[in-house]
Amino acid sequence: MVFSGSKALTDPVYITEDISVDAGKLVLSPTRTYAAIINKMLEEYRNQIHGIVHCSGGAQTKVLHFIDNLHVIKDNLFDAPPLFRLIQDESGTDWKEMYKVFNMGHRMELYVPETLAASLITIAEAFGVSARVIGRVEAAESKQVTIRSEFGEFSYS
Repeated sequence: MVFSGSKALTDPVYITEDISVDAGKLVLSPTRTYAAIINKMLEEYRNQIHGIVHCSGGAQTKVLHFIDNLHVIKDNLFDAPPLFRLIQDESGTDWKEMYKVFNMGHRMELYVPETLAASLITIAEAFGVSARVIGRVEAAESKQVTIRSEFGEFSYS
């Protein structure tokens, strides 16, 4: 199959009612590198960072490969970017599967003590990258990820 979907590369995809971008530009927009940000964080706080997960190539469930007896609860993610809404709309993929396959615009996670979060957010924002606490980790009898988003609540193990 050469082409699938209702959008041509030059068709507008509306970000808001007044702002649109060509579908092709949306798909081909460059990915930002986090190397400089992570380097700065490691320079200052390496011994307090318990884990770093790059969510591309494993999406929001990638952390399951690195934990045992923990429950990762992600209940404050950023809104899904228009590209992922377009993919879901065009493909009809269930939102639970979307979070398992795509990073949903949320690419980098650091697992740190809550008291360190504000300092790391400040570093990210100094590089022009929005950051926030997206959830928490709790002890559990097995490994699990729960995502609570605008599209529902999804559990993975």
